[in-house]
Amino acid sequence: LVACGTRSVIGAVFGPAVIGELEYARRLAADLRAGMLLLGDRNFAAADLLNHLAATGSDLLVRCKSGRRLPPVARCGDGSFLARLGALTVRVIDAEISITTSQGTRSGHYRLLTTLTDPGTHPAGELIRLYHERWEIETAYAELKSTILGGRVLRARTPAGVEQEVWALLTAYQALRTAMTDATDSIPGTDPDRAGFTTALAAARDQLVLAAGITADTVTDLVGAIGRHVLAHLLPARRIRTKDRIVKRAISKYNARGPSIDRTTYKATISITMLMDNP
Repeated sequence: LVACGTRSVIGAVFGPAVIGELEYARRLAADLRAGMLLLGDRNFAAADLLNHLAATGSDLLVRCKSGRRLPPVARCGDGSFLARLGALTVRVIDAEISITTSQGTRSGHYRLLTTLTDPGTHPAGELIRLYHERWEIETAYAELKSTILGGRVLRARTPAGVEQEVWALLTAYQALRTAMTDATDSIPGTDPDRAGFTTALAAARDQLVLAAGITADTVTDLVGAIGRHVLAHLLPARRIRTKDRIVKRAISKYNARGPSIDRTTYKATISITMLMDNP
């Protein structure tokens, strides 16, 4: 469970593969609070799970399969409608999202479920745009698995050792994210997205190698050496970009056969159209 703005970890659970993701998600409910808005992908749109998560007092904005049958119990003026999932009332938002690049336009049907049922307070267009922020957790996974580990796998060969390594990895990640957030917070108006994780990681490694930056005073410098490196190498404001999703091959020194894979990242514009002819 990751904060969209800073990508800091709010909660984490893990264990053997014989336990499914839905059960692990249910365990994360202990870290939800009233006032939070939980973004989730289609795998977590099960009715019983959503009821369990909503019982924490947090609000939900979760994607579901576009063909899922959800009979309306009321209709909203913006084209969304209310439906029931067990004891839970959700608002269903259907939209077509189009991404246009120099290579053309692609469109997809998105159906979102939310406990924010008032279209006046929470317009559908704003929620659709907000849902895009769910991708922040995928970036966090990449930072954990690729940036910190550098392509290496966990070294432990026992369940207890693996558990210890995972918590150590999450602790290191959280410490870096805290340093990055302290740095961007020191300059009002600086978006945490502009803090470079690779920059923070390199600075932290340098501090360890040099045994430098050790706190000896009673006054703590919240920015610190890591933060100063981050602020000196801020990323540009985030642009809207898109890249084709591809199936990654296993590690191999040989190129994939068949048509070449387009690995180009394209500048993009996004348009959203509400779908009014709901079932």
